[in-house]
Amino acid sequence: MCHQHLSISVFAVILSSLLSVFLVITLGWALRRYMLPDPQSWIALERITYFALNPVLIFLSVVKVDLASIPLLKLSGALLGTLATLTLLLVWGRNLLQKALSTDGPGYTSLFQGIIRWNGFIALAVAGSILGTRGIALVSVAMGIMIPVINVISVSVLKRHGNSSGSVLKSVVTNPFVISGVLGLLFNLLAIPLPKMVESSLSIIGQCALGCGLIVVGAGLHLEQLRRPSPALVGGTLLRLIGAPLIAFGLARALNLPPDITQAVVICFGVPTAANAYLLARQMGGDAPLMAAIITAQTIACLATLPLLLFVLA
Repeated sequence: MCHQHLSISVFAVILSSLLSVFLVITLGWALRRYMLPDPQSWIALERITYFALNPVLIFLSVVKVDLASIPLLKLSGALLGTLATLTLLLVWGRNLLQKALSTDGPGYTSLFQGIIRWNGFIALAVAGSILGTRGIALVSVAMGIMIPVINVISVSVLKRHGNSSGSVLKSVVTNPFVISGVLGLLFNLLAIPLPKMVESSLSIIGQCALGCGLIVVGAGLHLEQLRRPSPALVGGTLLRLIGAPLIAFGLARALNLPPDITQAVVICFGVPTAANAYLLARQMGGDAPLMAAIITAQTIACLATLPLLLFVLA
């Protein structure tokens, strides 16, 4: 009986943490729906969040994390191993997926992005709610490890199966998440001190990041696209929210990662795909409407799937 009460308590904490995140997302949706319906009204906030607020949060989190307490090699193995497994399955099974889910080449690129990309805003917020500052630090380190690889893979698939142009290398080296993560890692490893005034200023900026990021995610939801879900939409949602975190959990356990790091790994692969996947699809010849629908469906479904996964796998 005591164990049952403990399990219920753990589940309640996880669900409460996720609900607090989704309440902020709902606020973003409501603001877009009832106060600022013009998409142009949100461009400035999106750019500020993407290029300034979130990079500052990532930088500070990586600077402050005790890297000696994180098994970086094993963590990288779990994260990149999961990415490699998903990528190989999607590439080798492309023809089967396109036939089974009734989609074409551009639709396949949106399906691909919907499965391998992840929303760092939501992951940071969920990990912070459940694991505290260590959770934010773990997800920040995961960003530094995965973002360059995911960008290379996503852009490569879009260039092959969509109508695109541009440099893969440039998209990686100019990514603000990558830059902030690398800088934070350098400051941490070289023990470069931050002046107190600078650190306090950056902390104030970083505190804005999660709230603004989640509001932007909510503003990007398009519920009308869920009225007639396509096979590609359903398949992309299930593979991302259930298949990917189960693979990640299996690899994390095989590598004997500590429970908190395993939980962070599951969170990274259990959150919905990145909202900027839509921009990439639109710019590089992917199926942008399908991408927007996948983002919306995953963001809503995640409220049910992620707490169940974290509870059961714990």
